[in-house]
Amino acid sequence: MNTLKQGDTVPNFSVKDEQGNTVSLSDYKGKKLIVFFYPKASTPGCTAEACNLRDNYKALQEQGYELLGVSADSEKRQANFKSKYEFPFPLLADEDKTVINAFGVWGPKKFMGREYDGIHRMTFLIDGNGVVERVIDKVKTKDHAAQIL
Repeated sequence: MNTLKQGDTVPNFSVKDEQGNTVSLSDYKGKKLIVFFYPKASTPGCTAEACNLRDNYKALQEQGYELLGVSADSEKRQANFKSKYEFPFPLLADEDKTVINAFGVWGPKKFMGREYDGIHRMTFLIDGNGVVERVIDKVKTKDHAAQIL
């Protein structure tokens, strides 16, 4: 995996969100952005992580952050996930892995003795110029906002 690191410039991307709107990195120029990657919508860990960010959304916004959630799920699955848990931030349906590969979060994983390729749960804090300020690679799903703040 060739994951983006602190100090790297994020390549511009354009991908659809859960509503079918095109979202690009350039839409966030001049804003601080949190991009969090999760393996699969509506699974226990991903739900805990996204709900923790939802519950602390105001505090994150007060620090000047915008949020984007990303997985390889379809627009429909992302839309169901967002409406079920009332997330106030867009969820990107990165089915062709454009953003996932740009950040370098796709790679070998192990689960219950099985090896496979998948999305690594990681979060990137990006400054207003599109440069990675911080990478969180050991995400605490139930306390993720505290890790960021």
